[in-house]
Amino acid sequence: MTMTASERTGSTAPRATRSHRPGWRNPRLLLGIVLVAGSVVLGARLLAAADDTVAVWAVSEDLPTGATVDEADLERRDVRFPDGATADGYVSADEGLPDDATLNREVSAGELLPRSAFARDSGKDLVEVPVSVVSDDLPATVRQGSVVDVWVTPKVSSVAGAKVKAVPVLSDVVVVAVPRTSAGLAPQTTRQVIVGVSDDRAEELGSALGGMADGRVVIARKG
Repeated sequence: MTMTASERTGSTAPRATRSHRPGWRNPRLLLGIVLVAGSVVLGARLLAAADDTVAVWAVSEDLPTGATVDEADLERRDVRFPDGATADGYVSADEGLPDDATLNREVSAGELLPRSAFARDSGKDLVEVPVSVVSDDLPATVRQGSVVDVWVTPKVSSVAGAKVKAVPVLSDVVVVAVPRTSAGLAPQTTRQVIVGVSDDRAEELGSALGGMADGRVVIARKG
């Protein structure tokens, strides 16, 4: 009788093991599925957030109260707002400006253009009055929308031995326009400023224009 090696040693040969495909209940497989699903959801949300911007207008330079705004004063900005109501508070870059885009307050360079900055009611009609003034008597900061006083200094230095004083002929009037100077090389000694006087103050124009014709005009900027 022939004995096998295992019988001679008294040991039992180990059984061969086979690899098994992991089942659905394998913790590592479930964790992988959760991680992949989470990455997909997160990526989708990030993409959606990246596209959730609104194109609005921002002001490219400081604009004073009373200035008329056009697209040359603006630049497009893509902004993500917390909600639609907030976005509606600013002028969309996809729509046109109001017909009479006149500011009722100052707007600084870089500021988003709010709808509330436009005068909804232009109020009383203005009578536009041209005022000629020597360049030295016009502050360099006066521009469209500035609020000014117009003063006149009489041409004579004294009357009956008493010194004359400058008097205001128009107070708290808005500058409608300051025409640009010519491109010539010669310095421009006289500038024109157009101010707006409301209808209810039209009676002041007679004495104001008479005073400006008989004296030296000085413009004082107030705001």
